[in-house]
Amino acid sequence: MKPSPGNGVSLQTPREELVSNGGCGMSDTVTAIQTDTGPGSLMTDKQGAGGDTDAKGIPRRSSIIKDGSRAGRERKKTVSFSSSLSERKISSAADCISAMVRGTELRKVRSNSRVYQRYYLLESGLQALRWEPSKKESDKARIAVPSIREVRTGRNTETFRTNGVYDQISEDCAFSVIYGETYEALDLVANSAEVANVWVTGLRYLILYGKHAMDMIASSEDSLRLAWLAEMFSSKVVSDGQGGGEEEGISLQSAVGLIRSVNPGVRSGKVEGRFKELHRIKEKTSGAGTTGVGTDVGAVAGPEAMVGASVVAGAGTGDGDGDGTEVVGKGDGAGTRTEVVCKGNKDNRRGEIEDRVTKEEFVEVFHNICTRPEIYFLLVQFSSNKEFLDTKDLMKFLEAEQGVAQVTEDTSLELIQSHEPSEEGRRQGWLSLDGFTSYLTSLECHLFDPEHSQVCQDMSQPLSHYYINSSHNTYLIEDQFRGPTDITGYIRALKMGCRCVEVDVWDGPDDEPVVYTGYTLTSPIMFRCVLDVIGRFAFAASECPLILCLENHCSPCQQRVMLQHLRRILGERLYTEPPREGEGYLPSPHALRGKILLKGQKLEEGCGETEGEDEGAVMCQRMKAGNSGGGGGEGGQKGGGGGDGGTSSVKTPTPPPPSKRFQLLKELSDLVTLCKSVRFTDFQTSFSTQKPWELCSFNETLAVRCASECPGDFVNYNKRFLSRVYPSAMRIDSSNMNPQDLWKCGCQIVAMNYQTPGLMMDLNIAWFRQNGNCGYVLRPAIMRQEVSYFSANTRDSVPGVSPQLLHVKVISGQNLPRPSGSGVKGDVVDPYVYVEIHGIPADCAEHRTRTVMENGDNPIFDESFEFQINLPELAMVRFVVLDDEFIGDEFIGQYTIPLECLQPGYRHVPLQSLTGEDLPYARLFVHVALTNRRGGGKSHKRGLSVRKARRGRDYAALRDLGVKALDEVFKMAAPPLKEATDLRENMQNSVAVFRELCGVSAVANLKQCVLALGSRVAGADGAPLLLFELREKYPSMDPQGPLPDVLRRVVSTYETMIQASRAVIELSDGVYDRILQIQTTAMEFHEKLQPMAVKEGLKGRKVTRAVESFSWNITILKGQADLLKRAKTEVQENIKQVHYAALTSNLSKGSLDAPPSLPGAVGD
Repeated sequence: MKPSPGNGVSLQTPREELVSNGGCGMSDTVTAIQTDTGPGSLMTDKQGAGGDTDAKGIPRRSSIIKDGSRAGRERKKTVSFSSSLSERKISSAADCISAMVRGTELRKVRSNSRVYQRYYLLESGLQALRWEPSKKESDKARIAVPSIREVRTGRNTETFRTNGVYDQISEDCAFSVIYGETYEALDLVANSAEVANVWVTGLRYLILYGKHAMDMIASSEDSLRLAWLAEMFSSKVVSDGQGGGEEEGISLQSAVGLIRSVNPGVRSGKVEGRFKELHRIKEKTSGAGTTGVGTDVGAVAGPEAMVGASVVAGAGTGDGDGDGTEVVGKGDGAGTRTEVVCKGNKDNRRGEIEDRVTKEEFVEVFHNICTRPEIYFLLVQFSSNKEFLDTKDLMKFLEAEQGVAQVTEDTSLELIQSHEPSEEGRRQGWLSLDGFTSYLTSLECHLFDPEHSQVCQDMSQPLSHYYINSSHNTYLIEDQFRGPTDITGYIRALKMGCRCVEVDVWDGPDDEPVVYTGYTLTSPIMFRCVLDVIGRFAFAASECPLILCLENHCSPCQQRVMLQHLRRILGERLYTEPPREGEGYLPSPHALRGKILLKGQKLEEGCGETEGEDEGAVMCQRMKAGNSGGGGGEGGQKGGGGGDGGTSSVKTPTPPPPSKRFQLLKELSDLVTLCKSVRFTDFQTSFSTQKPWELCSFNETLAVRCASECPGDFVNYNKRFLSRVYPSAMRIDSSNMNPQDLWKCGCQIVAMNYQTPGLMMDLNIAWFRQNGNCGYVLRPAIMRQEVSYFSANTRDSVPGVSPQLLHVKVISGQNLPRPSGSGVKGDVVDPYVYVEIHGIPADCAEHRTRTVMENGDNPIFDESFEFQINLPELAMVRFVVLDDEFIGDEFIGQYTIPLECLQPGYRHVPLQSLTGEDLPYARLFVHVALTNRRGGGKSHKRGLSVRKARRGRDYAALRDLGVKALDEVFKMAAPPLKEATDLRENMQNSVAVFRELCGVSAVANLKQCVLALGSRVAGADGAPLLLFELREKYPSMDPQGPLPDVLRRVVSTYETMIQASRAVIELSDGVYDRILQIQTTAMEFHEKLQPMAVKEGLKGRKVTRAVESFSWNITILKGQADLLKRAKTEVQENIKQVHYAALTSNLSKGSLDAPPSLPGAVGD
């Protein structure tokens, strides 16, 4: 139904009166698109169910995130008998144009912050786009298709950028029609991303082919797919030995098998049901009578009537009706479905299975099940509106979107040969929709960068510069108090890349030491067996050194047995070389590869006793306090977390004795070299007395308190010393602490309970995958530099580190299973997705998509999110898929990945279960981009942000120390720091302005900018109005005649960008050297800073503040020098992108195949 006349609605009106993009449910007149609540609302992310939390909020501490808004939201449940086959998926330009002819409600955005709801449609002659109602005369409320110059996606026109509702409009629902000699813009917002894609695709086809578009489409539509399916079907007929040939068809089970061979994630029952549904529809239309199942009107009346209404013919209820069927409500695909459960005899069932499937039926069901509209829209975006990608199209896609370097046509051809299923496509060098889908779902398009599947970090730095994968009480496989002990705990941990395991050794029977947690009810295992397993699996996953935390409680007699076992089983792999006096740091993982380091107590010179190390001694006291109802604060001992504690029926173990000194065998003491256990007192004591080979173990409670009260000292402590953190004594249930809380302070060894899955183990496992799963990950540079300023609890940007913007678009999901613990019958799910950022407090954030009702097969989300990442080296991204209509369990799957491991572009995310196993064929389809954060914040009117950036530019500020000599040195840094900031930001801002004028999104690179220009610079005769002169050092734009105003602005902006880029190339070396010289001069005062401060009259806290200010200033100097170095590298990459994009777009005037060489990076 068309809207009634109305005027534009001011954004100053009450919220209820706004003409928003609504719930993004689409108009009834547009078919083949899901009718879920969509993301296009002008109040996106600010209202509606499941609105995201504050961007600065810390994500919930749970692996199963619950939406608090769900309880107060009504959901109308309906049962429909409409057939899924009636909802034909959009998979061709013809589908798009047909939908446009029927029309759609769209929102028109004007520059005066007003939004108008109008009904837009394509005239039946395909020659004009018109809208109604309108105050204009009917001949003026239209745009002739031949006058359209470009269809631009996203909020990428001046009207969108300067409009007051910019942040309330979904990027994925917005598009603009650029038309006329003066490049006017009609800026529109659709109710959903699918509707926007329909209009963009259809209009681009019309621009290219005009009134002959439908003829062109009909002549080429799906030709590659149809030929391939016909060949597949014929081969199956032959292999089945059917005498009747293709007319007789193939068996139902053979047809199901063929479809599942292409799409193995789809359920056999679903495919079989689609074929039977099609048979029933045909019987209905041929007058064969009713079957007790409703049929969709659109499936009978053709595409013009596919609106989603349904007719129920003879549907039974309750226990069934006369024909022996029971109707069971069930969701399957998009929309509510029903399942027909047959109650007839086995012969009837056998007859159904033996049904035949014709080629036409096979093609129709294949089309319905195996077509992914979101991939079709992506294909036509890069295929110049063809139904396939040729080698040049694929080159553009790989370079511009996937970030693949040095792509040639041969590279594209190899990819086509690997993924294109049709023989015709492989012969012609074309990649069809099915081939493109195959490529995008292959390992080549995995979100995880394969470079990180092997050791890729510098392994020559001291051990204290790495995070080390660590296990807590490795021998336990359940809880901490009464659970069983088993050697499989060691096997599991070592195979997962763990590099630090625990062994608590006690006196056992028959003079054989045993391993268990003392004073608890855990069962013992032989120490000898534990060492056998460690000896076999120590280096199964990694050759990096293994730390064996030996907690020794044995008598001298059994210590000798321990010594014998250690020497016999581990032998030469034990590292026994004593540390060198005067060494400031531990050896590197590379130097210690293949070695096992013992961590434990060590005798002092001339002493035969040492202080006992008994982290588990408090367990019994915790249990006893729990039983008696008593309290008790956190102790400094190791154990489990808050649980039920003991019960009256549980035998209370022997209370632990008070801590005392015990005799330690000297030979056993000598095996401990680089990891001597010492007690932590305070940071100042450690800074003055602790040796690099001495290691402190922190209880979780103490570590968190240190991180909160003195984060800077904790970070500085961990630059030289190893620290180990073990779980609180209250974690009796073997729950895990959040490792990020300790990693942000630089703690290297955070002991995890490997037997307990969930969010915390997801973070731990994902974190250590980034360096070939070798168990060692290099810490961020700011945590390793001898002089640097970093506070673990910062909620602002990190000094010297350039913030990054992470753009994530969650496009769709595939084959999402029902939650494993769900109490709901059937396989229906209502999925939604959380995207979480885990890192320092300033980076922690989460956003969620809307819920897609009753569709786990291919739910379309099409929602984009943006996160500012202040310390990229410590950030992780987590995707969590949940069921919005659950009973008992809502968790569907998750995937966690370090930010450094993300591959840009269009990627598939494999989902994992709560216990870490891959969910077969379950995945998300996403687009990822990482860009620089420009300036100091986001302007309300984005179009003005870069033009006014310099007026409000923030320069790096150095602090006064109160030490005259040093303050004079740092004052010399102000001019070069200002110059470095201006060079860098002038370049980045000019790139941003050029990007805006090219009409591409903020995540686009210069290659995409030039490719976008290529489609709009054609003159009346088809010749380009602009060419790039590539023979010069810096490519210039050369107009080929008079230019319209919009292109003149593009040329002017491009020249500004080149000038700013040239300034970076030519001036950055000198500025860089001046900054480093000042830093070097200042560092000469580092060792004598405190005496100088005292001499200046500073005392107490003022001396400490002077030291902090010195670290701050050094961090700023080094950080700004690194940013300038990076800016020069960025310019060099930009020049290359312009050069190659000009060649690819046929906009080159010069003949060079490679860009001229530019000066090397700063500091080279």
